[in-house]
Amino acid sequence: MKILVIGSGGREHALCRKLAESPSVKQLYCAPGNGGTQEIAENLPIQTDDIQGLLQFAEDQGIDLTVVGPELPLVHGITDAFTARGLRIFGPNQKAAQLEGSKHFTKVFLEEHGVPTARYHRYEDPDEAIGGLEDFRFPVVVKADGLCAGKGVIICPDRGAAEKAIREILVDRVFGEEGRSLILEEYLVGFEASVFCIVSKGRLNFFESAKDYKQIGEGDSGPNTGGVGCFSPNHLLKPNHLAQIREEIIPSIEKGLLSDGLLYDGVLFIGFMVTEEGPKVLEFNVRFGDPETQVLLPRLKSDLLDILWKSTEGTLKEEDIVFSNQTALTVILVSGGYPGSYPTGYPIFGLQEIPQSEDLYLIHSGTKAENDQYLTAGGRVLCLTALGANLEECRSTVYANIDKIRFENSYFRKDIGEIRLH
Repeated sequence: MKILVIGSGGREHALCRKLAESPSVKQLYCAPGNGGTQEIAENLPIQTDDIQGLLQFAEDQGIDLTVVGPELPLVHGITDAFTARGLRIFGPNQKAAQLEGSKHFTKVFLEEHGVPTARYHRYEDPDEAIGGLEDFRFPVVVKADGLCAGKGVIICPDRGAAEKAIREILVDRVFGEEGRSLILEEYLVGFEASVFCIVSKGRLNFFESAKDYKQIGEGDSGPNTGGVGCFSPNHLLKPNHLAQIREEIIPSIEKGLLSDGLLYDGVLFIGFMVTEEGPKVLEFNVRFGDPETQVLLPRLKSDLLDILWKSTEGTLKEEDIVFSNQTALTVILVSGGYPGSYPTGYPIFGLQEIPQSEDLYLIHSGTKAENDQYLTAGGRVLCLTALGANLEECRSTVYANIDKIRFENSYFRKDIGEIRLH
């Protein structure tokens, strides 16, 4: 089969690596790809937002399956465009993509279908939103409604910070049209957990759990990022938490998808806050996560292409999805200055010093190849992922090797996976 993967980050490199293991894959393309994907796929000079260009390539080359990595083309309707031309694609249609594209859409969905979530109110007027702060205790969460490149969620410790966030979103329009409305949300206390499901015609099949690290600084300090570390499975999830998620929450979400006509084939990422009252849904994503994909796929024993194909066929069953009992952990090397401004184009050294092993994976996130040299080309540059019997074994492997990789102003957190397990 000919497979097209859309995207340019660590998630897409991880997807390409896993798909390349399938004996059914005869030709693998990645648009636009990165320095790592070019080693196993043919990179294409087509950007992720060029839906017509991607559609034309898929038609011209007879692509059998397209796998969409990032959220933006999904929200912009790439699945609808491909489906209308009879092309098979893994990812939600534009209607279902609102589960990620609009936080208000998600909150309404959760409330209507009895899925536990934080209390909230929606506002378009800044003065009304400021007045609405009276209904919440601090800290409070202020969320711009749209995608905002993952930066639209602000945890405000006091009224001054909340008013500032409200005015930045609704008056200064720091997120443009993505912030034409916002929601104020109750701040939940607990620990975060990510659960992934493969959706097939609206039916949910449990994939696996993970825990990612959003903040740039050790001890979960500093600004939020796209994610700078992750491990799977999430050992913090106790059996009673998983039972509630699998036996109560996922069936409620599935029933809601079916009743609302959100019958897509793709991924549903469910972000939870596990509180004393039990798991509550914080958010949905409608695609594979980054960096979660980098720890999920090394643990997957099943043929990934087989899973994605059966999803689009409507024949996928949970027994088709088999994971190893191992733990996987990834640490991300980032450019100095990330998640703010940062320079790119620095040469990367030491990649050849990373041992080639079935238990150690080097994933490219923001790199490009130029004159037989890899250069930095993004905020998140490289991911080093280890498989092991437990978190400590994975941490030991990653941190024994990550210093071998060198580029100007590189940085990584040294405490990924360093948690007290409950």
